[in-house]
Amino acid sequence: MTRAGLILALYGSLALIAILVSAARGDVDIYRIEGVSTPLFMALSPLIGVALGLTVVFMSRLAVHRFDWARRLHNDFRQILGKLSYKEILVLAVASSVGEELLFRGALQPIIGVWAQAIVFALLHIGPGLRFLPWTASALVLGLVFGFIFQLTGDLGGPMVAHFAINYMNLHFIARFELPEPGGPSRAAAKV
Repeated sequence: MTRAGLILALYGSLALIAILVSAARGDVDIYRIEGVSTPLFMALSPLIGVALGLTVVFMSRLAVHRFDWARRLHNDFRQILGKLSYKEILVLAVASSVGEELLFRGALQPIIGVWAQAIVFALLHIGPGLRFLPWTASALVLGLVFGFIFQLTGDLGGPMVAHFAINYMNLHFIARFELPEPGGPSRAAAKV
């Protein structure tokens, strides 16, 4: 099985679990919160997602140019992920944003609440070592923000769009740019 196939299988499984959990609690529409979602919120939610996604991506870029820990994290992710094709980046960004948002915000949040789903989301973003702690902490914060957007707007459009934008743009950056080791110059150099 190809790497893209494995990604689809993993995140497809998360989406299936989300649908089963939602069905078990009698909720036929996992994407929306009944009584909260309105046409106005459905239109605004993706716009909120775009704004949030671009803000997080900007802050990520700023961090790798200013902080040693962020450059180390970037380079560690480059090593773990290896070479990613454009197709693999797209598949990973789409599959993770849909699968994770359906499970954490759509299925779990109505049962366990905003804080608990964000904690579980963060726990599933623990890397192999303490150096990945900033990634886990950012997953906790973003899990909360995505959860509050879902609660406010009543649909998963905003969280899904933000999640996709963050993963897609950051994966492209990680895959295409090798950063100097911490302590060196902070400019990203394109890997040829």
